[in-house]
Amino acid sequence: MVRMEIPALTCGVIRRGPRLLTRTVLLGGVAGLLCAQPTVDFRKDIAPILEAQCLVCHSAAKPAGGLSVATRGAVVAKSVIPGKPEASSLYLQTASGKMPPGGPKIPAAQLDILKRWIAEGANWTSPAELKLPAGVSAQESANRIYERIAAKAASKKSEKPAPYRVTIPNTTVAFDMVPIPAGEFNMGSTEKPDEQPVHKVRVDGFWMQAHEVTWDEYRLFMFARMAGESGNPDDAIDGVSRPTRPYVEMSFGMGINGFPAISMTQHAANKYAEWLSAKTGEFYRLPTEAEWEYACRAGSSSVKAEPDTAWSQENSKGKYQTVATKKPNAWGLYDMLGNVMEWTLDEYKPYAATAQTNPWVKPTVPYPHAVRGGSWNDPAGASTCSARVASDSSWKQQDPQLPKSIWYLTDAQWLGFRLVRPQKIPDRATMFRYWNNGVERDEQ
Repeated sequence: MVRMEIPALTCGVIRRGPRLLTRTVLLGGVAGLLCAQPTVDFRKDIAPILEAQCLVCHSAAKPAGGLSVATRGAVVAKSVIPGKPEASSLYLQTASGKMPPGGPKIPAAQLDILKRWIAEGANWTSPAELKLPAGVSAQESANRIYERIAAKAASKKSEKPAPYRVTIPNTTVAFDMVPIPAGEFNMGSTEKPDEQPVHKVRVDGFWMQAHEVTWDEYRLFMFARMAGESGNPDDAIDGVSRPTRPYVEMSFGMGINGFPAISMTQHAANKYAEWLSAKTGEFYRLPTEAEWEYACRAGSSSVKAEPDTAWSQENSKGKYQTVATKKPNAWGLYDMLGNVMEWTLDEYKPYAATAQTNPWVKPTVPYPHAVRGGSWNDPAGASTCSARVASDSSWKQQDPQLPKSIWYLTDAQWLGFRLVRPQKIPDRATMFRYWNNGVERDEQ
């Protein structure tokens, strides 16, 4: 009988298609065993998932909840147990749909890759640290958008004010704009001290959204890729900052499709206007207080909420309702009173007694800003075209983040906005000021 020495186990590599498979060959014809070699490529398969779905909230600079996904050490320290995906919170939270919160869930194919990556030991190659794209400055972004808007306007013939529909590029989401003629009106009322003194105001013509911005529109902005939809770093859209992902489902169970977007800060509403302007090549912004009240009155001296035109505490069943389901006002605007209150551009301050033209009280402090229109949560009698509400820090009291988000208002589930498009394009500096009015700070 011949005795043979069997060498130690060695791993051979078999190339099968685009992936590497490994096997152990035991000399003497003994069956092969699999070697623990990774089949998931970190740079190609995992880094894009973490960058697109997690890094915006869990970067090294601002690790929400104390959790960062920027490095392997940070991930292993808190959310991943290498070799055990079923015991790793990173996989469990994403697989359950709890993360990312409030937005589109991670596709099943990506979840499978994430699970396999953890099972194979959570290998981490270059880069050593994941970082969000730096982008361009707010000023440079606004300059690029201004050039786009100016060029588009120059290529057009004089535009006759008429209703028109906007379809957000590369989507099927659309909304209507209604022309508001230039004119004069008496702003304010004698009913409440902060609505006085009544004073004459003249406004130039503009278009206004027929209804409040809906979740269908706003979520395109909320969940746009951080690097920009085009992938071109020279594209003006890339310079517009996007919201971080919310910690809760921001409709609070009241509905998404066709319902008004809510609970955003004024800063977030301004940035949505900038993003939409970049997408369309038309200039959009929040209305001033004067424009908002003028449009609400629609030629009437006194307008109050009525059951057939407004959702209020009496008929809303304790939640907001689908936009444009009540009667419009005389100028074709829906839900100017009731449903959700609406942001304006102005800082909340006492009125001047003198006549004014296109007044805008430019914000100089984080609080308060002027909010208009009343909501589903208010008595019908409280919703009038002249009624004013001052924004307050308590509107984000339950925000769990430290510092609190500059994008979301956890305690303002009755607040939204709509945009206007002035017939006259402002100069470059004024356009920048509309979109960046000095409140993009942690205190909103």
